[in-house]
Amino acid sequence: MRRKLAVLTVAAGLLAAVGAVAVNRPSEASTAAPVAENYGQYTLMFERSAGQYWAGGSAAGQWSWSPLSATVSDISWGDPKAWPPKNAERFVKSGDWVLLDGYNDGAGRPLTQIQRMTSEKIGDAACNNLQDLSSAGGKQHYAQWTIPADGYCIDGTGTIKPPNGSTTVNFRHVQKWLPPHPCSNADFPGQTCITQVEQWWDDNNHPYSLQLDRSIELARGLGMAFTNRTTVPVNWNADGRYYWHY
Repeated sequence: MRRKLAVLTVAAGLLAAVGAVAVNRPSEASTAAPVAENYGQYTLMFERSAGQYWAGGSAAGQWSWSPLSATVSDISWGDPKAWPPKNAERFVKSGDWVLLDGYNDGAGRPLTQIQRMTSEKIGDAACNNLQDLSSAGGKQHYAQWTIPADGYCIDGTGTIKPPNGSTTVNFRHVQKWLPPHPCSNADFPGQTCITQVEQWWDDNNHPYSLQLDRSIELARGLGMAFTNRTTVPVNWNADGRYYWHY
């Protein structure tokens, strides 16, 4: 339930000497438009990528992406000792958005829980100036594919149901996405990350209440769970230690 905004690149001007006179000559690159990064560079969602995050000196969990097409990919999260897990989340790239479609019993399997939004709003990184988002067929607007220069917030409510509609979980998901910034953990200093700050409420077999409050960094070229700072349901920290392709 959990896992965009732009690095501006400006080339320095060239200093060229002509005879005894120094003349500043800006390079062509200095007038070029900034190159926007995208969500795929930080998640590696369309690569057969995987990673492991550690807490307290031992493996706390593992993730892996399973691309199913050029626009659809499942991500699995679980215990590395019991891999693969019998659950995954399905994400769909549609235009300039990454959408969350639902959940299944393992990467590549049909959806067993379908998530549909009843309300979505987008605003600035402080969740102010919220405006309605047009529906994407009910799928959740999870993150913008092209990473904007400024952070943004998505506040959405919806339901999770099996295909037969026999049960309903009501939820609210608030995400703040922060633009690229320098980041480090104990094993990977000097990286560049985007940050997802998220809160999740639901009524899944309990009264409707806050179930998750955390901040996660995603590292460019490495992937998910670079750092994890959780305060709800418990105070807990974990950092990415191993990253690979399979």
